[in-house]
Amino acid sequence: MATKILMPQLGESVTEGTITKWLVKVGDKVKKYDPICEVITDKVNAEVPSSVSGTVTEIIAQEDETVPVGGPICYIEEEGSEASAPAKELAETSLNPVSAAPSTHTNQRYSPAVLKLANEHQIDLSQITGTGLGGRVTRKDILAFIEKGGTGATATEPSIQREAVQPVQPEQVQPTVSPTRSVPAPAPSISSSMPGDIEIPVTPIRKAIANRMLTSKHEAPHAWTMIEVDVTGLVQYRNQIKDDFKKKEGVNLTFLPFFIKAVVDAIKEYPILNSQWAGDRIIQKKEINISIAVATDEALFVPVIKNADEKNILGLARAIDDLARRTREGKLTQEDITGGTFTVNNTGSFGSVLSMPIINYPQAAILSIEAIVKRPVIYNNMIAIRDMVNLCLSLDHRILDGLVCGRFLQSIKEKIESIGPDTKLI
Repeated sequence: MATKILMPQLGESVTEGTITKWLVKVGDKVKKYDPICEVITDKVNAEVPSSVSGTVTEIIAQEDETVPVGGPICYIEEEGSEASAPAKELAETSLNPVSAAPSTHTNQRYSPAVLKLANEHQIDLSQITGTGLGGRVTRKDILAFIEKGGTGATATEPSIQREAVQPVQPEQVQPTVSPTRSVPAPAPSISSSMPGDIEIPVTPIRKAIANRMLTSKHEAPHAWTMIEVDVTGLVQYRNQIKDDFKKKEGVNLTFLPFFIKAVVDAIKEYPILNSQWAGDRIIQKKEINISIAVATDEALFVPVIKNADEKNILGLARAIDDLARRTREGKLTQEDITGGTFTVNNTGSFGSVLSMPIINYPQAAILSIEAIVKRPVIYNNMIAIRDMVNLCLSLDHRILDGLVCGRFLQSIKEKIESIGPDTKLI
């Protein structure tokens, strides 16, 4: 019996994945747990393993195709079973004249994907010579047949006779109108390229990120607030100890672990910030797992510091260094990118002083730490030059209101402004 291999869920709240590369082809033998394809989501790149040992009989999802979680990607004939594609018999036209392809070759078995594609294009499958295992017709066979000009009679229009379409050059194609239906006008393009324009293909990871951001904006009613923090004490303290810290601990002491420590301590005071929307209820998460944004040349990844509230500043610095390094080396695992409950985004590393981040859905909020800049401010009733930073919070207004978010930011501000020589790193 052939086994249907499905798209796995490669991360919490991940709903689909894009196949970037097949590592096997039809006819290849695989063992259980052998990788069969590479998949990319908005969170991680991963290899999909085979769940059985056997022979690949059909590849359904093609490279660069996006498949929902639980959707079929291929079939594998298990070892010791009789070779047969996992499909149903093609329905007879007389029983279902609308949905069935006009094929009389009903003793052949086809996969559901093949039947669907044939029905959509009204193709008689008996006209196609299969290239799959045992001569089976695959999706590639149908697509090649269509590209060569092949077509079939429309099952709902038996009285219309059509001649076989011969391959022609694009400029020779003339629109035709069926006696019973009109041909819709092509949709206008959003924009046309001009001389000198550069067209950049949308990569699978960029598609995944775009879908993820769109889901967040559509699902969560975003609101935004900001607070200004005086970090002069933090800057002075960090500058005094960072060299010794690097020699002793082997990692850089950045500003980020100080901010994350303040965030997790504030979440303990206001745990509703550590929540998710679940339709008829709000789920307040027990664990405090901080997602951090790490940029590469190609995309933005969001690995997770698990149980961040149990770590001191030294532990957070090590965790940040480890996740950032493995992100840029492409070595993140599924465990590294799942389970986040609140996101901290360090946009200040790019010089940004104000931003409105999109929530890392389904989390309740995301905090952006902007650039630390020197500004003249009123300090002890005098004008002074101080190191200042803006903290920007985007929130899901279904879960959070301005009052609790204002108090949350005020708590972070107090904790950051109290950092000095007495602050403990361990």
